[in-house]
Amino acid sequence: MRLIWNGHSCFTLETAGGTVVVDPYLDGSVPGLAPIRLRADAVYCSHDHRDHGARELVALTGEKPDVAVETIHTWHDDQQGAQRGPNTIHIFQAEGLRVAHLGDLGCELEPEQMDALKGLDALMIPVGGFYTIDAKQARALVDQLKPRVTVPMHYRGGSFGYDVIGPLEDYLELCGDVVRYPGNVLVLDKDTPGQTAVLTYLPQK
Repeated sequence: MRLIWNGHSCFTLETAGGTVVVDPYLDGSVPGLAPIRLRADAVYCSHDHRDHGARELVALTGEKPDVAVETIHTWHDDQQGAQRGPNTIHIFQAEGLRVAHLGDLGCELEPEQMDALKGLDALMIPVGGFYTIDAKQARALVDQLKPRVTVPMHYRGGSFGYDVIGPLEDYLELCGDVVRYPGNVLVLDKDTPGQTAVLTYLPQK
């Protein structure tokens, strides 16, 4: 399985059973990020805000991917959606691997939701705060869930991201297993060692 970070919270998951895109962002919705035009067998969005719900920018192949998908309904804030509405966590299973994308999680998880997220091979988690859980909350959640690989997302980088959210370094300071990748692709298999994987933003060509 290949996890490709397209920027912000948008990922492409390339698997033997097909390709899916999660949380594509609309042109100009995230400062500093280039427009995206993607192709996949399916697209999933955690919610319909401009920086996560641009389904129209993903051209669908018409093929049905052999990728199992579970959903967990959560909130975009800590007031049961009163501020920013609902959020959906997606858990994908393919090639014998389970990976979860938390979307714009902004609340604590219920015990049964935590149980559903145990045993993950990879977890894509927001760490920037303000709109989502922040670095400390994200680290505490990772410590509880214990995914093999953690991929931080939805943070402020040197040349991109919202001013009001925290930089990636706020989260990395809490981690002791950081692996930085020169590109935006993480190859995940059963032998991938445990790590916090930091992918590099590369504008789509």
